Amino acid sequence: MNKITILWVDDEIDLLKPHILFLEGKNYEVVTSQSGQDALEEIRENFFDIVFLDENMPGISGLETLNEIKKYDPSIPVVMITKSEEEYIMDEAIGSKIADYLIKPVNPNQILLSLKKSLDNSRLVSEKTTANYQQEFRKIAMDLSMVNSHEEWSELYKKLIYWELQLEQIEDSGMFEILESQKVEANSQFGKFVDKNYKSWFKDGDGPIMSHTLFRSKVQPELEGNKTLLVVIDNLRYDQWLAFEETLSVHYKKKQECAYFSILPTATQYARNALFSGLMPSEMEKRYPNWWKNDTDEGGKNLHEADFLEEQLKRLGLNLKWEYHKINNLKQGKQLAQNFRSQKDNDLTVVVYNFVDMLSHSKTEMEVV
Repeated sequence: MNKITILWVDDEIDLLKPHILFLEGKNYEVVTSQSGQDALEEIRENFFDIVFLDENMPGISGLETLNEIKKYDPSIPVVMITKSEEEYIMDEAIGSKIADYLIKPVNPNQILLSLKKSLDNSRLVSEKTTANYQQEFRKIAMDLSMVNSHEEWSELYKKLIYWELQLEQIEDSGMFEILESQKVEANSQFGKFVDKNYKSWFKDGDGPIMSHTLFRSKVQPELEGNKTLLVVIDNLRYDQWLAFEETLSVHYKKKQECAYFSILPTATQYARNALFSGLMPSEMEKRYPNWWKNDTDEGGKNLHEADFLEEQLKRLGLNLKWEYHKINNLKQGKQLAQNFRSQKDNDLTVVVYNFVDMLSHSKTEMEVV
């Protein structure tokens, strides 16, 4: 492995000799410079893995030097090490995408930690993630052999997805393949579990929340004194939700997260109609033959979701002001967003997004997707 080369820029560099000797003892190579101008010349002529930069120097300042470094090579990590505690300097430095900000006096181990965060972060995270999964592997295998309730399956599924997302971020295909084998085993075991227990969930009353009971179990309680927005994203996987949850967390605070089980078949015409009607497909067909369409029938199979929802609200005794919107394309989404203030007086606003489902079906037809 090649030595990591550091450019340390400080007009009082002689005072930092103990720190430089410490880093050299750790097998780092340190090149020094006493001004911003000299530092820029060094960077143009030589390769450096990282730059340590003082702020208060004669000639061009540290912030000016930082801006010039980023113009020349935005990928070079820069750590600002300075006596200045002025907030505007911190803001300027952070805004210029520095790797770290250290306030003098600093001890050698602080500098070593900053180096590891800036240069070794990916490797250290990868090693730790791999070690943690190796420890968890046996526990997951044991859980797979013992899981025997829908609650336990929900927790096991979340655990598998957690490790899938963790291992996707590191370069260890071997560990990912091991996890994939556990997922294959889990899918097989879960299929057997559902096959064994599905009918009893309807007879015994101790089954999980399912498509046809979701609205009554989870949405109705929210409607008691609260204006409620119900967003249904068809065919969205849990790992996909986790991927963009952080984006939504800027605007919304999550109070609760729970899983529900789809009815069988899981296809949209069955599961989503069940969600809005609060009924199983056979009951929908019996009560609303003009709205229900079987597989062999022509035409859209989910054209009466708003009608199904209206009937469910009546059965539940909910006299609400509500609206239903189905978003099939970008234009419809933008139109709803522009007019969303008009929904503020609704007790319930339902928004159905089809784009994930459309993408999923497109994957089988378009290789690029």
